[in-house]
Amino acid sequence: MSRDLVFQFVRDRLVAGEPPTIREVQEGLGFKAVQTVREHLNHLVEEGRLVKLEGVSRGYRLPMDKRTPPTHLVPVLGQVQAGAPTLAVEDIETYIPVQSHYPVEELFALRVKGESMTGAGIFDGDLVVVRRQPLVVTGEIVVALVGDEATVKTLRQRRKNFYLQPENPEFDPIEPEEFTLLGRVIEIRRNLD
Repeated sequence: MSRDLVFQFVRDRLVAGEPPTIREVQEGLGFKAVQTVREHLNHLVEEGRLVKLEGVSRGYRLPMDKRTPPTHLVPVLGQVQAGAPTLAVEDIETYIPVQSHYPVEELFALRVKGESMTGAGIFDGDLVVVRRQPLVVTGEIVVALVGDEATVKTLRQRRKNFYLQPENPEFDPIEPEEFTLLGRVIEIRRNLD
């Protein structure tokens, strides 16, 4: 019997959320000896097609794709205005899972309030996931602190001056003398319920 058949059997069970025991592989594929199944599974682990968690019953897993970022629990720190800036208060409401290669300490989320970014696909009630970074490129969507007030806007530059551009023609740009970039929006989430 081919090692590919053993792999397909184990893979199908793993995808179904039912990791098999060695004995279940033996019975499912009609092997006479458990040792034969072990040998096939060991070869599949050596080839990198399966991963074995030592000391764990039903411990075979599919390998993680190295390109898949890890999942972090990121704090939702309240609301950010997509309209006129509002007082910024950091208050953890909850945590959400976020897949990102960025370190978890650089990430936070905010709930959007307002309609000034609808042209960028950001609506009232959406969550924006933000990477803390003091420097961004013009044209990126940012969360900025203007005095004690936070807002989400597109960073733009006119001559040597930076300003915060809403993505809704009903709102005016914010052109403060000074503001602090809290970070760049890296993800937008919307609940459709």
